[in-house]
Amino acid sequence: MKKIIIIGSGFSSLSAACYLAKKGHTVEVFEKNESLGGRARQFKKEGFTFDMGPSWYWMPDVFESFFADFGKKVSDYYRLDRLNPGYQVFFGPNDVFPVADNVDDIAARFEAEEPGTGAKLKHFLKQAGYNYNVAINELVYKPGKSPLELITPQTIKKVGLFMTNVRKQVERHFKSPKLRSLLQFPVLFLGAKPEQTPAFYNFMNFADFGLGTWHPHGGMIQIVNAMVALAKELGVTFYKDHPIDQILTFKKKATGIRVGKKTYEADLVISGADYHHTETLLPAPLRVYSEGYWKKKIFAPSSLLFYMGIDKKLDKLSHHNLFFDVDFDAHAQSIYDTAEWPKEPLFYVNLPSQTDASMAPKGKEACFILIPIAPGLEDTQALREKYYKIVVDRMEKLTGQSIQEDVLFVDSFCVQDFIEAYNSYKGNAYGMANTLQQTAFLRPKMKSKKVENLYFTGQLTVPGPGVPPALISGKIVSELIDS
Repeated sequence: MKKIIIIGSGFSSLSAACYLAKKGHTVEVFEKNESLGGRARQFKKEGFTFDMGPSWYWMPDVFESFFADFGKKVSDYYRLDRLNPGYQVFFGPNDVFPVADNVDDIAARFEAEEPGTGAKLKHFLKQAGYNYNVAINELVYKPGKSPLELITPQTIKKVGLFMTNVRKQVERHFKSPKLRSLLQFPVLFLGAKPEQTPAFYNFMNFADFGLGTWHPHGGMIQIVNAMVALAKELGVTFYKDHPIDQILTFKKKATGIRVGKKTYEADLVISGADYHHTETLLPAPLRVYSEGYWKKKIFAPSSLLFYMGIDKKLDKLSHHNLFFDVDFDAHAQSIYDTAEWPKEPLFYVNLPSQTDASMAPKGKEACFILIPIAPGLEDTQALREKYYKIVVDRMEKLTGQSIQEDVLFVDSFCVQDFIEAYNSYKGNAYGMANTLQQTAFLRPKMKSKKVENLYFTGQLTVPGPGVPPALISGKIVSELIDS
């Protein structure tokens, strides 16, 4: 058995820690911040509670599968509620599309918007469901070592879906701009534009409409708390406020880490922290990927986030709300093509206190707003204030209610904060996009090619960005180590 040090305490690190401890290894997790969970931290102020990072609970089967590997169930740790509507989309002041918690109701809304699309949606989701099962059962648990991992009897049948993209597939069957936006939105969780994402990834539509949107009572931190509790039960040791200054090596072999003036020895080191940052903890000759490599890659967006305490309940809004009343493509171009602040931003509003009374004082609302933006943008207080005014003005207009006069406080988080808090490359929020050229074996490798006993896990390696993929990534790296 080995002594293993894991850098970072995000979902992939926690997952890897649990699997490796179960196998009998001695596991120590080092986190630079005051709390565990990486981006999945919580912010509390004046009785309000905010999930600072991930706020969507999709693919519940992946969470169940994780805990089942340890003889546990999700319900052993936290209460999970399915949301209805799962979310709603604002296309205009009196044009709101609620996404119900069942396919029949969603199909009926599609049919009302564009005759003939109800049946088309069900057929589309049947194919997406098949792709989801292929992805979960045959692809996403592979370590990304070889293109042969992608070749199975099932994927050969679907090769055409890797030759076209999500946008083309959606536009072939649906003409309504609203319906097209709804069907293309889920791939944003993969960090890329629909036209850059292989059509096979329409399995995200099944994750959305088929499996539904859920909420862990008390917020996403409940997943972190559950995984930490499980890890401690398995014998994992955690160190908070321990930023890593160096990965120690001897004869091109990882031997431990240095935190300040103190060293910690290990037989093996895994990093669930930002991949680019992790390699800067090594001497330059031992880094696999150059600065030029990272600059050429397509990264998922960064975000401008606002955490607001509101002194009343808000009408016409649900737990999750998307504001798509402006040009979807123009905003996407500002992220991926021109790398500039969007002129008219799309944005997302999360009101967890709509369904979870624990998230805000009685009669008040915890409000979390997210604007996706290009990584690496200039980040100033003036820009944050400008965009706060833009989105709140639009919220008031589209929902027909005053908001700003009832705001008790506003805190923000943006590019520079992502860099400082998470050592995130260019302040990206989700990792590296899952484009055709950046999927599976084409992503940064889990095992260093230059340093023996150094491994990586998380959203910059396989399988990609998102909370469920992070859980899977931790399992993959644990199996790779003992293979």
